[in-house]
Amino acid sequence: MQKFRNHKLLSFLLIMAMLLSVFAIAGCQQQEEPAPQQQAGDKAPTPEDPQLTLATTTSTQDSGLLDVILPDFEAKTGYQVEVIAVGSGAAMSMGESGDADVLLVHSRAAEDEFIAAGHGVDRHDVMYNDFLIIGPAADPAGIKGGNDAVAAITQISESEAIFLSRGDESGTHKKELSIWRAAGIEPSGDWYNSVGKGMGDTYRMADEMQGYTLIDRATYLANKGNYSLEPMVEGDELLFNPYGVIAVSPEKYPNINYEGATAFIQWIISDETQALIAEFGKDQYGQSLFIPDAK
Repeated sequence: MQKFRNHKLLSFLLIMAMLLSVFAIAGCQQQEEPAPQQQAGDKAPTPEDPQLTLATTTSTQDSGLLDVILPDFEAKTGYQVEVIAVGSGAAMSMGESGDADVLLVHSRAAEDEFIAAGHGVDRHDVMYNDFLIIGPAADPAGIKGGNDAVAAITQISESEAIFLSRGDESGTHKKELSIWRAAGIEPSGDWYNSVGKGMGDTYRMADEMQGYTLIDRATYLANKGNYSLEPMVEGDELLFNPYGVIAVSPEKYPNINYEGATAFIQWIISDETQALIAEFGKDQYGQSLFIPDAK
């Protein structure tokens, strides 16, 4: 009888040991499974400060580029971008006052001054396109087909043909003023209209008034189907139009989102985003509206 009891006890203990082993293995497997938020395909974790203010030019907005590429940045990083599209000068003024975290602008001389004054850090080339002078098919100044911007605006001035200037301290406005300076002309008179508007509005007004204006190629191509103005002068080295990205200085403005600005800079100069920029416009216009230039 004692042997029987011992045998039953041994069997019971063996069964309990087997059950404990099974529970232990199951527990380990459960702990090894990744947490739901870590699984592939999930949204990026939310940054500590997810709000990022990007001050940029009206050309990057009016061309449609930001609408195409920014969702990729937001999906990959968890940041939410507030875009403020103004002229390059106004964008840098926002940076100087700490009202933006990162800038995407196209006024290289002014950008260098911005950095030298301690307002910004971490500038990188991003992309480029070019400017062209457009005007009415009647071409009252007789400049169509030329590739000399100085000669063209000299003829516009001498003929007092209608010309519209953005007049907003943007990169485009500063480029226009540099061409007038190169020609030794200070434009004035009823024929010269400084409108204080962004590129899209200036383009529309120039078309309504059947006048000439300086415009970046991206905005021209993105909107030319709506207007009648034609390319008049292009191809001059003076019309080259580079874009740069700059983080606002965290030393000068400790409250700016420097971590987010850095994430944006690294994203926009990455190979993946540069490829997105290279493809933008090809399907609709047969050419890239911007040429990537980060490398």
